[in-house]
Amino acid sequence: MMRLFKQLTLAIVLMAAGTANVQAQNVKVPHAYMFGFVASFNDSTVYFTNIQKVDSVWVTKKKKMLAGRHNYSYQLREFFANQRNLPNRTCVVVANVDRKKVEKKYIKMKNKYLVKSKKPYDVRNIADSDFKFSAVDMSNE
Repeated sequence: MMRLFKQLTLAIVLMAAGTANVQAQNVKVPHAYMFGFVASFNDSTVYFTNIQKVDSVWVTKKKKMLAGRHNYSYQLREFFANQRNLPNRTCVVVANVDRKKVEKKYIKMKNKYLVKSKKPYDVRNIADSDFKFSAVDMSNE
């Protein structure tokens, strides 16, 4: 029992040290490009935002992935819950500092629902005037 306790304690300490190390590796970049995708398991309607340029975003130092991605997904989820009265949606944000890479993923995802799908989906766009991502300050993370 004592051995198990020591192993669990060691595992927790190592995980805490690892997450502190990962968080310290975020860097701020002038801008990134992102789009959002929203779906529900209860219906066949899916939504896409346009590709948006967001200023002053934080990315991971090593792979240039969007830091705090869940914060951006939460913005989209809150928009759907409050403005569209569509709660409990699954929201995904795809981002990169290179616009061409985001465009490639955008086209691939849209084709998945418009062209390649065996099931018919109702694909709708969200106008920039309706929803705009806002930068999240990750300096304290």
